[in-house]
Amino acid sequence: MAFFLETLIGGLMAGMLYALVALGFVLIFKASGVFNFAQGAMVLFAALAMARFAEWIPEWTGISNPIVANLAAFLIAGQCMFAVAWFIERLVLRHLVNQEGATLLMATLGITYFLEGLGQTFFGSDIYKIDIGMPKDPVFLLDTVFEGGVLVNKEDVIAAGIAAALVVVLSIFFQKTKTGRALRAVADDHQAAQSIGIPLNHIWVIVWCVAGVVALVAGMIWGSKLGVQFSLTTVALRALPVVILGGLTSVPGAIIGGLIIGVGEKLSEVYLGPFVGGGIEIWFAYVLALVFLLFRPQGLFGEKIIDRV
Repeated sequence: MAFFLETLIGGLMAGMLYALVALGFVLIFKASGVFNFAQGAMVLFAALAMARFAEWIPEWTGISNPIVANLAAFLIAGQCMFAVAWFIERLVLRHLVNQEGATLLMATLGITYFLEGLGQTFFGSDIYKIDIGMPKDPVFLLDTVFEGGVLVNKEDVIAAGIAAALVVVLSIFFQKTKTGRALRAVADDHQAAQSIGIPLNHIWVIVWCVAGVVALVAGMIWGSKLGVQFSLTTVALRALPVVILGGLTSVPGAIIGGLIIGVGEKLSEVYLGPFVGGGIEIWFAYVLALVFLLFRPQGLFGEKIIDRV
């Protein structure tokens, strides 16, 4: 039982991080109808900015406190993501209003390669680390209930807590603020939102900024766990099955989908892997997403695209 709980908790922790990346896809699609293939590049660019500024700030200012340096690096990296969002809307999106979905998709692919090149030009192409002080040592829980206790990685718990806190903040933002309600109105009907005076271009900048912050937090966490390297863009590929499973138009779906896939990957690898030679964790999410595409294309909580036209 203890081993099952360890696997289950590990899957939930991984699922929260998948959900965090998937949120970037969902937020942008809901507000603009754009499937943003650049989300992985945004995670990489944000992580590079965070890592490099955390390294440069002590050199430039003489600040030796790592907490202050990391906080300053986070704020500067956030400003960089706001600037990226503004330029994307100003130079790309506003010129593609009412264009076909394939055109917008190709535009985000172009943004992907541009951000990857821009990140390499400004921040370098080596492997960098982000040290935000998260403990790496595991801890044993419930040792009075199970013999030997349940082994849990502290870093995974803290990372999942940060992801969960961001999800709560975003939920409050969308439900309780005037800007959040405007974003929801744009998501429901672009033309109706414009007819009541909601500026569509302004809303697009805001939602790309929010997606940039989500990418920054995801990049910070993944960079702390794995190091900041250009393979970080593949994190977005891990989030695609989450989006398909939960629904491309549903924020709760991104969270539930992430948890389902995270738990499913771990449990299938541990309990089914030995019978098929292992490696289930690599392809499990994609097979599950394919099944949903065949029988429920809109996902668990998404709405049919035809209903949005």
